[in-house]
Amino acid sequence: MVFGWLMVALVQQQAPQIARVEISPPQAEIQVGQTIKLSAKVLDAAGTPVPNARVMWFGGGDGSVDSTGVVRGGFRGYIQVVAMATAPGAKRVTQEMRIRVTPAPAAKLELSASSVKLAVGSRVTITGTPKSAENDIRYDTITFASSSPRVVATTPDGRLQALKAGTAVVTASAGNARASVSVEVVAAVPATISITPGTTSVRTGDVVRFTVAVKDRLGKAIEGLTPRWSVAALTADGVGQIDSDGAFVAEERGSYTVSATVGTASADAAVHAAPRAVGRGIEVVGRVPVNFRGGEVWAHPNGKCVYYTTIGDRFYAIDVTTPSDPKIVDSVMIDARHINDVMTTEDGKYGVFSRENASNRKNGIAIFDASDACHPRVISDYTETVSGGVHSAYVSEGHVYLTDDATGSMRVISIKDPYKPREVGRWQTTQTEAGRYVHDIDVRGGMAYLSYWNDGLIILDVGNGIKGGTPEKPVFVSQLKYDLDHLYRRVDDMYGLGARGTHTAWRHKNYIFIADEVYAAKAAKGHDQGNDLTWGRLQVVDVADILKPKIVAWYEPTDGGVHNLWVEGDSLYMGAYQGGGRVVDISGELKGDLLRQGREMAWLFTADSVGNRPRATFTWGAVVKDGLIYFNDINTGLWITRLEKKERPIP
Repeated sequence: MVFGWLMVALVQQQAPQIARVEISPPQAEIQVGQTIKLSAKVLDAAGTPVPNARVMWFGGGDGSVDSTGVVRGGFRGYIQVVAMATAPGAKRVTQEMRIRVTPAPAAKLELSASSVKLAVGSRVTITGTPKSAENDIRYDTITFASSSPRVVATTPDGRLQALKAGTAVVTASAGNARASVSVEVVAAVPATISITPGTTSVRTGDVVRFTVAVKDRLGKAIEGLTPRWSVAALTADGVGQIDSDGAFVAEERGSYTVSATVGTASADAAVHAAPRAVGRGIEVVGRVPVNFRGGEVWAHPNGKCVYYTTIGDRFYAIDVTTPSDPKIVDSVMIDARHINDVMTTEDGKYGVFSRENASNRKNGIAIFDASDACHPRVISDYTETVSGGVHSAYVSEGHVYLTDDATGSMRVISIKDPYKPREVGRWQTTQTEAGRYVHDIDVRGGMAYLSYWNDGLIILDVGNGIKGGTPEKPVFVSQLKYDLDHLYRRVDDMYGLGARGTHTAWRHKNYIFIADEVYAAKAAKGHDQGNDLTWGRLQVVDVADILKPKIVAWYEPTDGGVHNLWVEGDSLYMGAYQGGGRVVDISGELKGDLLRQGREMAWLFTADSVGNRPRATFTWGAVVKDGLIYFNDINTGLWITRLEKKERPIP
């Protein structure tokens, strides 16, 4: 054995050794759908090509790399390319390269208005958003031109001024994309304008919808005119905003003047905003500390047992009949390295948990009998079409809507006979396979809300009827994509931007709350060393028009992110990773920056001196049952808590 080792060492000394690998071109940027051919030189210390060298190509992220070095852009973002060089008798050497993927050219242009009605002298501003054929937001310069400059004058950046009565079409252009606004200028001259309400007192975060009434010199109402809204803060720390439809919100305490102008007439309204004052404490009722990496939590409908999964081969049944003294009473073990999700049927008779990284590569889901809640028993599994792994699974009305790691598709499994689960439906996006990944699914009212990572939020009809969909034949309803790289530039600047995407969705009333997951590329230092720093924001999507979802508000912790969500009443509960557990007030209409408005109600840093990773908070989510909040921390275990009743006074 020693002789053989010496021979290998001798051969390596005699053979030319690889000193470096040079990739050409050294930098590259491609668009979604485009390709580029990379080449590599394998050189020794003198810069001479190493004979008989071979280069193997690998890649990951938002595109693909084939064995010949051809890189294809899949989604907006970055592709991490690795060239691995080998040669007989030489140690292998790798070289990495990051290729940026940008959106394809603008294919459409969405404007802030399709038509406006103005009085002579009125001014309004039209804004627009260019998008590619794949619905990626672009930042092309938009130019505007009027078909009748004597009726409506426009600046190149979209500021319109009504000059005389008549009609005009204002056309906006961004690259080859076009869109237009119909403009009507009326002859009637506004003499007076009034705003309702004239004076109002609110809390920060309360939305006030202002309306205007316009009359001519004879006191006759002029209907349908588009006013120009503006807002001024009367205190140094005031921050407020108003939309083109008159919706105003104060994000900081103070007094504000809201103004509306129509033609040469204008009027003001006053808003006095007090602090929201919703702060409350969190009482820790009970604990289940762990010395392993924990996972998700689910409360059985009977309220007496909760399930706690692991980044491992089992999940635990915890008796919470006495919440102050929870006890692990049973567990379910299976061939897996990650049991990410667990959920029961609505009646609590059966449950489903997901599997990833099984040693036999048969992952999928397992179904268990939960009739004896704290003593679950596996009765069947389903692996046939999802053996590549299932990250998330949602149980609804006899079906399991799950994520297929291997294909990036949603699969629908019928468990109406829980002993014989079978696939009945499937749906996936079509942009590209490379980078396609569905992370999580929420199903409510016959609609499925898919957190589709690079593809954003996807809404499907799976029985609602709006598009004729069923669980067997899901039908596309709408999509919302947004610029993840732009949103998380701060993370990129500080830690390097790792994987990021749309992670979780939760439908509540006319809103969908979506959470992004954003990993840091560099390891944490100092206090957070060893913890997997993760970031992201909660985005509030208005779906009053389900065909046109739009982001209207957001919440982004400064010391963490937003992982899994739970909504109960007017409160939203979340795991904020290193930011601990959070509770946010979501009462009323939502608009703007919820954190700045003071809607953060409570937080709990779920760290202790022991645990799998001492003094390192990493809260994944929350489940609310019977007034108790179950926060699950992968480092420190399960925290059973409740909100304190008395609100904290605001000085």
